[in-house]
Amino acid sequence: MGKTRENSTGTLGKALEVVQIIASSPVPLRFTDVLKLSDQPRGTLHRQISNLVEEGLLELNRDHSYGLGLRLLEFASRAWAGNEFRTIAEPHLQRLHEQTGETVHLGVLRGIEVIYLDKVESRQSVRMYSQIGNTAPVYCTGVGKAALSALPDDELQARIAQIEFRRFTPRTLADAGALQQEIAQIRAEGNAYDREEHETDICCVAAPIHSHNRHFVAGISVTGPAYRITPDILRSWAGITRAAAAAIMANMATQLSPRA
Repeated sequence: MGKTRENSTGTLGKALEVVQIIASSPVPLRFTDVLKLSDQPRGTLHRQISNLVEEGLLELNRDHSYGLGLRLLEFASRAWAGNEFRTIAEPHLQRLHEQTGETVHLGVLRGIEVIYLDKVESRQSVRMYSQIGNTAPVYCTGVGKAALSALPDDELQARIAQIEFRRFTPRTLADAGALQQEIAQIRAEGNAYDREEHETDICCVAAPIHSHNRHFVAGISVTGPAYRITPDILRSWAGITRAAAAAIMANMATQLSPRA
């Protein structure tokens, strides 16, 4: 009985080692890359990775590299419910909501998607139907593009290379070149915009949030219907959105250091 438990613990430890290797890499890793970084035999490692992919904890990309799986996002969304980061951000989300009267989102970057960690609903009669725990593409959402802009260049390029660009609306960015051009503009201005790119008639302004080492990257946004949130209004909210992001980062540095 004791031997079985020991073997089970060892198997779990090896699986977690594989997940950690892939999660820690700034670029996607192929099997041979993971093999070099792991002390597991080739056959054992192959079984570990196959099992992790089957369980949704890892995913196989089109270029045969591996990334974190969506099932981890599901686990993460539940963990984030009581996470310190969400607790730190909550009063700033509330303040931004009070300043604008519109829906405020908090999302964290995971792979080539963002997962929404928190939301303050609009006071208006027409509201957003987004949900905490849902994911969205990085390339056509304000929070996603803001988060991408905070990545180091090598990691940014690696993630853009994984994106399969799909048009959700006529305004969705169509390719990597267009996204890279917009990221450069976001870095220069400090704000990202979604101008009906993910959903028709929905617009937002967003700003990036990151830890000092940029291992943790997120974004905050103000979102509403296009008929109510004109381009001029979005631009007028850019400064207070950046200020909210800066305040969250300042609190993170104080309260989460050195873990952030």
